Amino acid sequence: MDPAFLEKQKASLLRKNRQVIYFNDREMEAVEAYCSLFNVKARATLFREAIMDKILSGLDENHPTLF
Repeated sequence: MDPAFLEKQKASLLRKNRQVIYFNDREMEAVEAYCSLFNVKARATLFREAIMDKILSGLDENHPTLF
């Protein structure tokens, strides 16, 4: 592999855009219960994967068509 390509790819994956999510007490309890049950340590990863899964599946279902 070309080192310049790997460096460019690594830079493109850098997360630099921040979003803040607010939960009510009931939602937070559900998140804490889930994390405790499944031994989730990185909540940010959990949230990012869940959100992106929902977004990408929505885009797959509603892709533009020609006709």
